[in-house]
Amino acid sequence: MDPARTLIDLLIGLLAGSVGGLAGIGGSIIMLPALAIFHGYQTERKSEHHVYMAASMLVNIVVSLMATRTHARKGIARRDLLAWLAPSMCVGIVAGAMTSTRSPGHAAVIALAVFIWLYCLYTLVTLARRLPDHPDDARTPHWRVLVPIGLGTGLVAGFMGIGGGIVLVPLLQIAGLSVRHAIAGSAAVMWISAAVGALTKIVELPKVGFSPWDAVQIAAPMGAGAILGAWFGAWLSHKLRVPALRAVIMVILALAAARMVAA
Repeated sequence: MDPARTLIDLLIGLLAGSVGGLAGIGGSIIMLPALAIFHGYQTERKSEHHVYMAASMLVNIVVSLMATRTHARKGIARRDLLAWLAPSMCVGIVAGAMTSTRSPGHAAVIALAVFIWLYCLYTLVTLARRLPDHPDDARTPHWRVLVPIGLGTGLVAGFMGIGGGIVLVPLLQIAGLSVRHAIAGSAAVMWISAAVGALTKIVELPKVGFSPWDAVQIAAPMGAGAILGAWFGAWLSHKLRVPALRAVIMVILALAAARMVAA
């Protein structure tokens, strides 16, 4: 391993975890632009992006599993939610990951950038006008609602190499869950779907000229940094004015997405 590259990956994970814990956003939309900016692309089709996606998915397993344990201890995990959401999201993420591997790397880069810009716009709007919350004892949405949500979120997550929480949480809120239960449900299903998605992406890497080890070398230090950063970001969220800071983070993230496309 290159020590300088390992240090960069550790710092990227630390940054992603800190921003995620502070602003409540998924780590992948921090990790993927950062990897593109600091490591860049050597191939014309930006095939390295598939490695970055696999690495981000591996990190998402650890981060979301830690969050799931925290939510379970607080008693806000819903098993009936997972019964339909987990299988449908796993099917979607496998389909999305396989589709992305069969697409040029630059297509996934552009798709991710557009997604980040839309998410930043959505976040800035909801900072001014929050989604209505529901009581914690609200009924779990019907399976006819959960299955399409899981499939759609999985497809998006698999194609772009993200955890999917930033899509899943608002959809579950719209479906009738409280924000606490939506976040807990998202974390619980995401470590399962991220594991399935990461395995799918890693198996597919040789098809674009890379080995699974290429992703693992990035994911290991990045995951260590993300774990530490998530703790620090959560602690810092109680010390700072988060809404104003989230607005600044969204602007920076939008600019990073533009830089990723140009890398």
